[in-house]
Amino acid sequence: MFQTVAVPVWLLTLILAFAAVTFASHFLFPSVRWFFRRRAERLVAELNKRLDRPIQPFKLLRRYDTIQRLIYDPKVIEAVADHARKEGIPENVAFERARDYAREIVPRFSPSSYFGFATRATRWLSEALYDVEVDQGDPEAFTAIDRDATIIFVMNHRSNMDYVLVTYLAARHSALSYAVGEWARIWPLSSLIRSMGAFFIRRRSRNALYRRVLARYVQMATRGGVTQAIFPEGGLSLTGRVEPPKLGLLSYILDDFDPEAGRDVVFVPVALNYDRVLEDRVLIEAAGTGERRFRASIPQAIAFAARFFWRRLIGRGRRFGRAGVAYGTPVSLVVLTRRGLQSPEAVGEVLMDAIRARVPVLPVPLVAQALLAEDGTATEETIAVRITDMIAGRDLAAETPETLARAGLATLRTRRLLRHTDGRFEVAPDQSEVLAFYARSIAHRTGLAGTAEKLTKT
Repeated sequence: MFQTVAVPVWLLTLILAFAAVTFASHFLFPSVRWFFRRRAERLVAELNKRLDRPIQPFKLLRRYDTIQRLIYDPKVIEAVADHARKEGIPENVAFERARDYAREIVPRFSPSSYFGFATRATRWLSEALYDVEVDQGDPEAFTAIDRDATIIFVMNHRSNMDYVLVTYLAARHSALSYAVGEWARIWPLSSLIRSMGAFFIRRRSRNALYRRVLARYVQMATRGGVTQAIFPEGGLSLTGRVEPPKLGLLSYILDDFDPEAGRDVVFVPVALNYDRVLEDRVLIEAAGTGERRFRASIPQAIAFAARFFWRRLIGRGRRFGRAGVAYGTPVSLVVLTRRGLQSPEAVGEVLMDAIRARVPVLPVPLVAQALLAEDGTATEETIAVRITDMIAGRDLAAETPETLARAGLATLRTRRLLRHTDGRFEVAPDQSEVLAFYARSIAHRTGLAGTAEKLTKT
């Protein structure tokens, strides 16, 4: 029993390796997981004390558990059977496809990543790039929302900065869950975004099985009370206007909604606007070609950011003007249902109208409209007069027209979109479409006569 056994070194190494793996999987890893799980639970408990809307248990489920619940959902199983029959493949193959879709969609939410890194980073980035202006609308209406209701922030989509800006501003309310398009499915960005609770969607997919898996995830999250943020336009606005809604995600929510179930769904309209949209030229080019293909690349974006922050570091950089965020009056889905507004089209129009009515009126869009109304050339005084006409009686801005004109002109001149000669400002060659892009964002609010043709062309 105590005799010495001689074994080759390679076999001893193999035995020790198997022993180490067994020890790690049965003792070490469970202990480490338990340790971090306990830390995460304490963190969530502390966060829920200061958040307006506590983080719901559904959001805190292990990703594996959520995937299992999703793929074994009766409606997903039914979709798997239909897919297998239509494609002529075994059901187990169709089931594996559904599992792959679920793994692609379901996030891996990390409270420490979201509140420890994301909210700080988004605040720093937002304030580094813009002077952020927030119109809270009716704060009492927001605080009056039922604590058990699922809140969904509904926003127009002006820029990829929208994700950053709203994450920063909503941090005191709760952790947002975003629907993110294919652009973010690159490593390591995808891992970071998934840890912040965002879920990936294939916007153009017509695969019935995929759409069913996505729909059931959205419906589970909504029933679980997860605070969400959606962009009904389905993508960035290429023209600058608030575009009509695409009803995919909204229809998923409505299809599963039961006004008698006890949990209301409350939509909070949020309108966004910028003095400078970082992707403006890329969007304008896509609008010109008629194809939603963006020619910007990750290296270009990194180079752009590096140049900007280098200029800020040496004291030569300036912010890109203002970023405006305006909250609308919350809209209860129970109330809409009682009024007979149950279809995705009807609800979508109500929400988009609420967003349009709150789009912030900022200096650059105002100056852009004024210049286009003057055929691309005007003095500062003339621009101020035009702005006076636009905001008169409409309660669109708290500042004087002269202040708005100076601010807008300064931003446009910094970008070399204007030329200043003999006291007159003139749109630089080939830049009128850029100004029209900004002017369209508020055309529905100002109603300035004489610019309809310029503002509606695409």
